[in-house]
Amino acid sequence: MTFINKLSAAWTANDSLLCVGLDPDMDKLPAQFQNDPQGIYHFCREIIDATADLACSFKPQIAYFAALSAEAQLEKICHYVRDNYPHIPLILDAKRGDIGATARQYAREAYDRYGADAVTVNPYMGSDSVEPYMEWSDRGVIILCRTSNAGGSDLQFLNVDGQPLYQHVARLVAQKWNANGQCALVVGATFPEELAQVRAIVGDMPLLVPGIGAQGGDIAATVKSGKTAAGTGMMINSSRAILYAAPQAGEDFAAAARRVALETRDAINQHRA
Repeated sequence: MTFINKLSAAWTANDSLLCVGLDPDMDKLPAQFQNDPQGIYHFCREIIDATADLACSFKPQIAYFAALSAEAQLEKICHYVRDNYPHIPLILDAKRGDIGATARQYAREAYDRYGADAVTVNPYMGSDSVEPYMEWSDRGVIILCRTSNAGGSDLQFLNVDGQPLYQHVARLVAQKWNANGQCALVVGATFPEELAQVRAIVGDMPLLVPGIGAQGGDIAATVKSGKTAAGTGMMINSSRAILYAAPQAGEDFAAAARRVALETRDAINQHRA
């Protein structure tokens, strides 16, 4: 099954556009994981189990693992998702950007080592930095377009033949790079007008949308701007707001994460029709 097929099935099966980000920060993990050599794995496993029926995808951010020399735990987490929730797409958030043989090694890392269904990449070095990922014809390539951070405007709004660079990237991916039909774009929830413009350019291409939750993106505006005619087309990511949700009476961290994930999934669904 291709990335796009799996994603489409997950949108339907879980009635969800919610992507749960896995960004383990040791300073924020519950106390029982602080001195556990496998604490990151055990924490993420609990989050996965608590939210798997509410998510259309899981997105581990590789930097949070690599900074702690926890790549082996990331491998275990990826195996856990594939073994227990094979119907849910696994996105490796790596934002790689290099050319030729080096890009091919990054693709091997994402697709072969971690078994990811898709990986985020940076388009700055052009088509030959993206082409090696296409050799895995069933896997997704999610390309940065209009990112959720304020500083993204430094480059993404540069004028290119009368249009901002992010729109040029959207057209380039939709019209030239998407040979396998497995491409998607990253467009931030913090810029709903730009999100709507990208949707108009790329048609039904999936969009990975960070920026709700801790970054403050508005759910209603995000869904209105980014949904397809079918009410799908997005993986709306929330990481910290779910991972580190404050437990209410009688809840542990996993129950709190599930509650916030459910609230977020349902809030998104209110605006899909």
